[in-house]
Amino acid sequence: MKKWKEYWKDFLTRNMESILIEAEHFEDTGGWVIDQQSIPTLGSSYLMAHGLGVPVQDAKTAVLIPSSGTYKIWVRTRNWVGDWGRGHAPGQFKLLVNKKPLSPVFGTEQAAWHWQDGGEVELEKGETELVLHDLTGFNGRCDAILLSNDSELVPPNDPPELSDFRKKLLEPTVEEYSDFDLVVVGGGIGGISTALTAARNGCEVALIHDREVLGGNNSSEVRVGLSGLIYQEPYPKLGGLIDEFGPIGHWTLWEAERDPTTERNKRILDIIEKHPEKKIHNAGPATNYEDDLKRQVVEAEKNITLFLFTRVVAVEKNGDRISSVQAVNIRSGNEYIIRGTLFADCTGDAILGLLAGADYREGRESRAMTGEPSAPDSADKLVMGTSCQWYAKASEQETTFPDCPWAVPFSEATCMHKIKGDWNWETGFYKDQVTEIEHIRDYALRVIFGNWSFIKNHSTRKERYKNYSLHWIAYIGGKRESKRLLGDIILSENDIINQVPYPDATFSTTWSIDLHYPVYKDNFEEEPFLSTAKKQKIAPYAVPYRCLYSRNIPNLFMAGRNISVTHIALGTVRVMRTIAMMGEVVGMAASLCTEHDSLPPAIYTDHLDGLKEKLTSI
Repeated sequence: MKKWKEYWKDFLTRNMESILIEAEHFEDTGGWVIDQQSIPTLGSSYLMAHGLGVPVQDAKTAVLIPSSGTYKIWVRTRNWVGDWGRGHAPGQFKLLVNKKPLSPVFGTEQAAWHWQDGGEVELEKGETELVLHDLTGFNGRCDAILLSNDSELVPPNDPPELSDFRKKLLEPTVEEYSDFDLVVVGGGIGGISTALTAARNGCEVALIHDREVLGGNNSSEVRVGLSGLIYQEPYPKLGGLIDEFGPIGHWTLWEAERDPTTERNKRILDIIEKHPEKKIHNAGPATNYEDDLKRQVVEAEKNITLFLFTRVVAVEKNGDRISSVQAVNIRSGNEYIIRGTLFADCTGDAILGLLAGADYREGRESRAMTGEPSAPDSADKLVMGTSCQWYAKASEQETTFPDCPWAVPFSEATCMHKIKGDWNWETGFYKDQVTEIEHIRDYALRVIFGNWSFIKNHSTRKERYKNYSLHWIAYIGGKRESKRLLGDIILSENDIINQVPYPDATFSTTWSIDLHYPVYKDNFEEEPFLSTAKKQKIAPYAVPYRCLYSRNIPNLFMAGRNISVTHIALGTVRVMRTIAMMGEVVGMAASLCTEHDSLPPAIYTDHLDGLKEKLTSI
């Protein structure tokens, strides 16, 4: 069989046909979910059958066959538990072509992503239906399907060759967008706040987000509540924007209960009285996180162009400045070139900054490097991990759940008797939160399924769970830390504890210095899956503006958990109501840059009074 490079040389002269169908482009994804988290390593999104042990609804699409004949079929997939060597393949599925299932069961072979041979079928010219039929509900995954009437073609697995292969067969359309004053990448709380503030201060804004819903960790896909206090000195009006698009959370309620006399707080307490389920901070009902409200507020802003399900994959620079981003629409495959004057990295993972070559750090700095009392003696790669929260619900009838021999094994000594996994179900402490996120998330799934299977089927307390079923598990990881972009100031523990004043003090952080560490359980042989939080109380501290832009990419802002702080200082600034205030500061600074035709560093050197005036007169 010919390799891809050999094949492409004579592809046109031999009049062969090859059709590549990206799974995330299926017209009807059914019960399968789209996972985009591994684009930096996989080069693509994929469909996943996230059914919590119950097979999901079929995904379907139509394909136009250019000529009748025999077609070889390949399916790009993997056995997602293969890395752990358990000898099982839980994520099994079939491919149906014109309602006829192919012989192979997919998702059963290699641990790595690969093209699994689907055999040959006879196809007529015209429309052909493809159906992904889940067999297990345990996270089978499909990246792409290839149909080719060239029996000699072997599709590539090598990442550069595979990328070239995709582009040549898909031939995506390219749309260009110009003249944005500010391009915001990442539609979490920081990105929404940045975009809204800049737009309301006169900027033309592009907001790019790689999921279908806005909100990031505060979306219904991740379900983390909003934490941190707002309305703090030195700018007590800062923070009000989150009340427009952010759902009621624990800290909103706490503020309302402290002063129930204001109209705002009366409204909040009335809502809670009518909807007590909103008191659930993390891993609550999907409606608690008000995805629709976030989108409505953003779409109502005339100066914002919203790009949902759109992933930034490359940047173009003019000297040391970003001039445009290249992005891909995950659902359609269309490409966008989006040009702007200023850019803001609100991705949390510092995706935009890394693509642009911004200076960054990851992991823990040493005490000698930062002078922080809480820093370790030696630098290392430990980060706060990713949480895949979950919960179970009871019904009137007794329920069942299968044994999961492929999952993490538990015993009476190691199991967790829980019907909810909150923030402290955390994985990936020593792993790269960008390039290894599939492993990090998949390990969390193995833990959840393994623990549930044990307590449901084998525990001495299994009677307690006889009517319970898993109701929700996050498949998008809730991250706390990955890369941190470096600005003209790198905020440290010493700044916060010693209340070091800076002339460009802006938003105030109020959360404790809250750092997470892995919990090692006795007689447990696999990676840690629980965390403990070590908290150091602080007084409210106003963070300098110079932490909110890159020190070496002069037109790049940042707002989120990727701002310029040490690992220790990240423990306080990373919560989302604090991040919302960062976004307000960045949005105001961007409007001043636009007004004065200047760059982010010049706001400190030349226009600091203007920024202070905006912060005062919100």
